[in-house]
Amino acid sequence: MRASLEVADIFRAAGPAYRTSHAGHLSLDKLKVMSAIEHCRTAALGGHVDACEDCGHWRVAYNSCRNRHCPRCQGAAARIWLAEREADLLPVGYFHVVFTLPAEVADIALQNKAAVYGLLFQAASETMTTIAADPKHLGARIGITAVLHTWGSALTHHPHIHMIVPGGGLSPDGTRWVSSRPAFLLPVRVLSKLFRRLFLTRLMALHEAGRLAFFGSLAPLADRRAFLRHLSPVRKKRWVVYAKPPFAGPETVLAYLSRYTHRVAISNSRLIRLDDSGVTFRYKDYRCGGAERQQIMTLTADEFIRRFLLHVLPKGFHRIRHYGLLAGATRKSHLDHVRQLLGVALPAAADTPIEPDDVRPPCPCCGGHMVVIETFERQHQPRAPPASTVPPGVRAL
Repeated sequence: MRASLEVADIFRAAGPAYRTSHAGHLSLDKLKVMSAIEHCRTAALGGHVDACEDCGHWRVAYNSCRNRHCPRCQGAAARIWLAEREADLLPVGYFHVVFTLPAEVADIALQNKAAVYGLLFQAASETMTTIAADPKHLGARIGITAVLHTWGSALTHHPHIHMIVPGGGLSPDGTRWVSSRPAFLLPVRVLSKLFRRLFLTRLMALHEAGRLAFFGSLAPLADRRAFLRHLSPVRKKRWVVYAKPPFAGPETVLAYLSRYTHRVAISNSRLIRLDDSGVTFRYKDYRCGGAERQQIMTLTADEFIRRFLLHVLPKGFHRIRHYGLLAGATRKSHLDHVRQLLGVALPAAADTPIEPDDVRPPCPCCGGHMVVIETFERQHQPRAPPASTVPPGVRAL
């Protein structure tokens, strides 16, 4: 069911004025995201007409933009991704680990998204695999699914990595499965120190190689000494690495992934209203507890759009990545080997490709099966249906 207010409604109402007032200062990637969201599921993208095989009721369905920043389009993408990942689940406990960048580094990341977000993935994954392989800790090769989020609940810039990690790994010789303790995977203080060292060392290397750009108030950081002074406080503070309690079972892992893997900066369900005062939406204030955590905020439409666009990722940047036992083409063989060691059955291979389920909702009048009777191109409207397809008393949409 369509939300009463959507991000697309805000972009359609305030987007043209925002583009005009920020002409020359919006990247092509941001302009494309705005256009995609504004035109999602409208005649601008074309579509098709469904008709009920039983009663003849018909409805128009417009095409989705399929942009990964669009709140409307991520539900279907998440379902497809989850179906593919379900076969990867092992009958072990799973842990949720979060790596967060301090504010001083987050500011640099905002102006160097591809380089610094990539470094965040690299440093966080290497930290996990290194500490896990240490015989003083787990002493095993682990698997990781990592997801980048760049926002806080109020749409502020807050880059962090969510990781889903099986509770154990393969022994160094690959002959046995090494289980973690039931409620403990790896020590977060040790993870924090190594993460800080790996990240800052490589961030300095990026600076010395001239691969970082600085603008506005950060322009002085182009100088090496100014850059070192800027990073001096973060070398001493503890970087936030948070390990949440383990999941109750593989099913809860899937439920969690469905909420996190394809999430965008704000969902339509959190929007309350758009009026002359701006955009009002719900957010969580994590400094509060209990019922006070749920708060309401109003931003001007311009500020809402500005914050939303902070989280547009560079073209081609992968925000979901897999490491260790779950990496690339070796994932299936590794998982099959682990299942053999755990004494569980291997997933049955399908003899024939599984046809996707018909995702069209049933007829709202009689519950019958809907079929496509017409398609139409971009910028076109569908033709009116033949009179015979609309029985008396049935209202066509």
